[in-house]
Amino acid sequence: MTQPQLKVAGVSKRFGGLQALSDVGITIMPGQVYGLIGPNGAGKTTFFNVMTGLYTPDSGSFELGGEPYKPTAVHDVARAGIARTFQNIRLFAEMTALENVMVGRHVRTRSGLGGAIFRTPGFKAEEAAIAARAQELLDYVGIGRYAEYKARTLSYGDQRRLEIARALATDPKLIALDEPAAGMNATEKVVLRELIDRIRNDGRTILLIEHDVKLVMGLCDRVTVLDYGKQIAEGTPAEVQRNEKVIEAYLGAGHQAH
Repeated sequence: MTQPQLKVAGVSKRFGGLQALSDVGITIMPGQVYGLIGPNGAGKTTFFNVMTGLYTPDSGSFELGGEPYKPTAVHDVARAGIARTFQNIRLFAEMTALENVMVGRHVRTRSGLGGAIFRTPGFKAEEAAIAARAQELLDYVGIGRYAEYKARTLSYGDQRRLEIARALATDPKLIALDEPAAGMNATEKVVLRELIDRIRNDGRTILLIEHDVKLVMGLCDRVTVLDYGKQIAEGTPAEVQRNEKVIEAYLGAGHQAH
């Protein structure tokens, strides 16, 4: 039987008097695009932040590819094999697109500080390989021609794609996308959907938090719905869309997404 790529169970998180998450869990199989949706304040980003090491959970168990991992620090989570993007774009604005992706790739490098200081042949060879891989990833997401442009000069949609390229540079087992379509126009969303499809078809596993219900329902194999920090539904997009609790909480009573 195939191991889940990600299995998170029993996650709870409280901030003072607010119970942000109550016993939340998801199981994502290899190669799936898995959606996490819910109204504003449902706990989606809190769950994401717990899973990727930004917040410490009050309880919960975490496995990646059948191996336990501790979401205690962002760099440890990246080394374990989870890469993420952020709802608010976090690029190095004054670095070039290529340099931004190279930063992501350094999670997987071997040359130590001594190699960097003394510019050893091993360090130089590795840096050349990193630059070549970064260019490949920029081409892959469709912005290779902007390799030498500063990140801040790219369009909003291209900055989103640059973030995805940087996440892919870590060779993740799972790529977690936090509201990747936020602020995009219709054309940019079509390009984003094609890119996510491409990443999936190349064997990656994807967790997607997204407000755009239409995008989620068209892309995802399975969907979990949160409301007030609790899981109210889990299943295929078709099952979730028919769920009365979801229609009431997320889509508005009497309305069904198409």
